[in-house]
Amino acid sequence: MLKIMAFEAKYREIFRDLNLAWLQRFFYIEEKDRELLDECEKFIINKGGYILIGLWKQKPVSCYALLNQGNGNFELGKMAVDENFQGLKIGQQMLAHAIDFGKRNHWKKIELYSSTKLDTALHIYKKYGFREVILENNSPYARSDIKMELIL
Repeated sequence: MLKIMAFEAKYREIFRDLNLAWLQRFFYIEEKDRELLDECEKFIINKGGYILIGLWKQKPVSCYALLNQGNGNFELGKMAVDENFQGLKIGQQMLAHAIDFGKRNHWKKIELYSSTKLDTALHIYKKYGFREVILENNSPYARSDIKMELIL
């Protein structure tokens, strides 16, 4: 069973390492990734964002971040699941948790940046109600070619 916990300093390295493994598997590491992963408290939590860690039998195996964009809008990002624990629907549980978290806090919307290379992820986002919106020219990630949002 998955237990989702608020970030603590002891999870700093697992948050970084899960994301680096995912990025290296599917893409490459960008400067924005380094900033967010190397100093997650400074660039996520101290700016009004959140990091959540998924524990499977007390072992940290997944994570995601919610980056404060202001005015009740948050960006869902840095979601990763340990490769050895994929297929257990952990990513879907993390996504459902993020949506519930936003609703409980009365946020307006959650947005995310992704890639059309990630068919499974896009399918899951759509299943949970995310809709494609126009991707701005100055997207924070070069690898992102799609932006989605969920109005809460």
